[in-house]
Amino acid sequence: MRSQRFQNRVTAGRFTLPAAILISVACWILSAILLPDLEIRKGNYPLWDIFYSSCIPTWGTRLFSFILYSVIGYFLIGLNNAFAIIRMRASVQTAIYFLLISVCPTMHILYAGDLVAVTFLIALYFLFKSYQQSKSASYLFHAFVFIGMGSLLFPQLIFFVPVFWIGAYSFQSLHPKSFFASLIGWSVPYWFLLGYAYLSGHMDLFYQPFLELVNFRSILFGFRPWELATIGYILLLYMVSSSHCLVAGYEDKIRTRSYLHFLIFLNFCIFIYIGLQPALYPHLFSLLLIGTSILIGHLFVLTNSRSSNLFFIIMLVGLFTLFGFNLWTLL
Repeated sequence: MRSQRFQNRVTAGRFTLPAAILISVACWILSAILLPDLEIRKGNYPLWDIFYSSCIPTWGTRLFSFILYSVIGYFLIGLNNAFAIIRMRASVQTAIYFLLISVCPTMHILYAGDLVAVTFLIALYFLFKSYQQSKSASYLFHAFVFIGMGSLLFPQLIFFVPVFWIGAYSFQSLHPKSFFASLIGWSVPYWFLLGYAYLSGHMDLFYQPFLELVNFRSILFGFRPWELATIGYILLLYMVSSSHCLVAGYEDKIRTRSYLHFLIFLNFCIFIYIGLQPALYPHLFSLLLIGTSILIGHLFVLTNSRSSNLFFIIMLVGLFTLFGFNLWTLL
């Protein structure tokens, strides 16, 4: 029976999410003890620097990052419940998100991408809401408002605007009116920024996000060992879960397939971007895990075979092995 397999007992268990949170807290505490002085990659993001220096105390960077990840995890549950992506009211995608983010100690400190991931997830919600809506302009307007808000802190988020347009087109919600509504929505945060920069006499705050877009870092910048291991692990899970969605997609509704196919495409673009710009890895990793955790959750909740059960066990073993490897290489 389905419930007899370890995979299904875990994914359907009521204590799975609390256990994942406890494991995540333990990983956070352990990394804080063993790695108290983690190196933070600096970015040329003035608005983020202002926010970070004025709102986040030095001692609170790990705490605030955990709070942000918790907010994202909560929103992931709401996203699945709203659109039935996994065909049941599941929280396994949030448990997977917590576990994946926990095994990477470098992500336990706060980056611009962590805060941007919240706006990114809200933008996804409004994009999904626009599915086959005859009056989709308001949904795309709100989606791109949040894309614009996120790009103030992490300007490279603008590069995902065409990806969202492709998603809107695949959802049959992109037409001239909604297209221009999305442009207006994206520009709204920048109008506020322009007003603030002009009145404060710091116009460089307005120019800097656009200058950062053309600051294409060297592709030859190598990945560090723990980054290679983590990206390789996530890539493997992404490939397996995406293949399952594409092969067994006939079991889902057309609407659900559209959502899943967009997440596959979105994550593919993020992987490509990370490969081209490894220096942006800390900021893009949070965005990557949003779609990946949903795809992995979809795989493990809706499969029931010996091979999937074995792969699930291997994934868990690999997860804790990866955490140990990351700690060891960072010490």
